[in-house]
Amino acid sequence: MQVSILVGTMTGTAELVAGDIKKALEGKGHAVEILLMDNLKSDVFQRPGAFLICTSTYGQGDVPDNARDFLADLRTARPDLTGKLVGIVGLGDSTYQDTFNHGGRQFEETLASLNASLVGERMQHNASGGSLPEEDGVAWALDWVEQVEPLAQAA
Repeated sequence: MQVSILVGTMTGTAELVAGDIKKALEGKGHAVEILLMDNLKSDVFQRPGAFLICTSTYGQGDVPDNARDFLADLRTARPDLTGKLVGIVGLGDSTYQDTFNHGGRQFEETLASLNASLVGERMQHNASGGSLPEEDGVAWALDWVEQVEPLAQAA
């Protein structure tokens, strides 16, 4: 199965997590490509396969700078994402209680409004939780891909 990992990052942590997820999924026989959100438009969802959004939260619950234009394009273009299988890896820090993991949440809400099939619960890594985001991300993604495989085959 083809998996596109779309990365929104400020400090590089989400890209590091995406890289480890890529290796893990490739180890299970999947073809994986990482795409930074810098120049992405909503038409990226025309690609075949499943999609993983891997994003941090920045500032007052915002998506990272490199993800802002992409999220805005999704909200403006409003493509019909019916049948698109999507998972979300959200990175945040619970010391920011009011906006914890809102970057991932913004993508989740937007993609749901566009009829994407959100597979699994959004991963919400907590930087203050004591675990490594890449380890948690890999464990989450391996579970996620097991949920996605039968859905992709049925499509």
